[in-house]
Amino acid sequence: MLDIRNLSASYGMHRALADVNIRVDAGEVVVILGANGAGKSTLLRAVSGTCEGSVEGDVVLDGSTISHLPAEQIVDRGIAFVPEGRGIFGDLTVAENLSLGAYSSQARASQAENLSKVYSLFPKLRERQSQTSRTMSGGEQQMVAIGRAMMSAPQILMLDEPSLGLSPLLCKELFANLKSIKETGLGILLVEQNAKQSLAIADRGYLIENGEITGENTANKMLNDPAVQSAYLGGAASTSSSGHNEPSSTPPPVHYITPGVSEVEHASDSAATVDIGALVSRAEQTSYQPPSEPLLSAPSGSKSVSVSKPNSGTSYGDAEIEQLLSDMEQSAQNARLATPHSKSPTPTSRRTISDDTELLPDIPVYRKSTVEIYRRETDGQMHKVDKK
Repeated sequence: MLDIRNLSASYGMHRALADVNIRVDAGEVVVILGANGAGKSTLLRAVSGTCEGSVEGDVVLDGSTISHLPAEQIVDRGIAFVPEGRGIFGDLTVAENLSLGAYSSQARASQAENLSKVYSLFPKLRERQSQTSRTMSGGEQQMVAIGRAMMSAPQILMLDEPSLGLSPLLCKELFANLKSIKETGLGILLVEQNAKQSLAIADRGYLIENGEITGENTANKMLNDPAVQSAYLGGAASTSSSGHNEPSSTPPPVHYITPGVSEVEHASDSAATVDIGALVSRAEQTSYQPPSEPLLSAPSGSKSVSVSKPNSGTSYGDAEIEQLLSDMEQSAQNARLATPHSKSPTPTSRRTISDDTELLPDIPVYRKSTVEIYRRETDGQMHKVDKK
């Protein structure tokens, strides 16, 4: 059994942990929940002897104090730590990484037994024991890291964010593996952001905030706690008068954005000889309900444009389509050439393609600069010598 008593840790003037008390029994999964920077990782490093700050308090394993021991002696006593980011040796094979986990004298005596246990829990590692670790997927590398920690024959396995960077499918497989490890009698102290899945396999949980333990309960009660749901499970539950969480029956409001019509669009419609909006509307209907009225209509005083489909089920001929496209192109040109500030131009006020002198702006012409060279004569007068 692991018993953490009044554990505190500081980095210089910053207090990362303050009088933390946690207990982990054999065959039990205990999860630590908290926001980023709450002190979760510092807690695991302080227990494992790898914290770079100053540590105070007692860490007791099976009645023996292991506080302030070097990290390698803490591993010998029976605590294995899998840090965030796995920390495996990427250039070594799976089998070589696992063998490094049995470095201590205590673990060497049962190396073959522990290796068999690791391969039974992670069959993929047996299949890929000769594969270089860095060529494996993130989930497989996490299996190597956990397997290497188990090779030290620990009593307590500490994991820092084991699901970080894994896909949902690999996360599900990882937590199933942790549940299997728990059934072997190994105690697990787990720091995990995936609160829902970690609480699903945990026995108990602690809440840590600003380096202090603010709550403790069974995993089942924490799953149904509205405060925990709101803070760590991705939603706030509504509490009824009976005290049970009930989902809200009122759907969230849906906001629609209606696009407005800019003045530019109004100006182009009025400047063109056809109504572009009406043209698009008619075009959408032609494949289902062929209209009998003209598709294009011109304002009074302008050239009449009329394209109709008199018989339902028939299609336009090539000549009609060509004429329609020609009229559309001419309308677009007239819209571009219309006076920009005119809101209701008439056909007579529009400029045409032939008005080249009106369309082209005045372009200033710059000539090459010249340099005149003068020479002062003996009489004091300046005489021009050259011109470039």
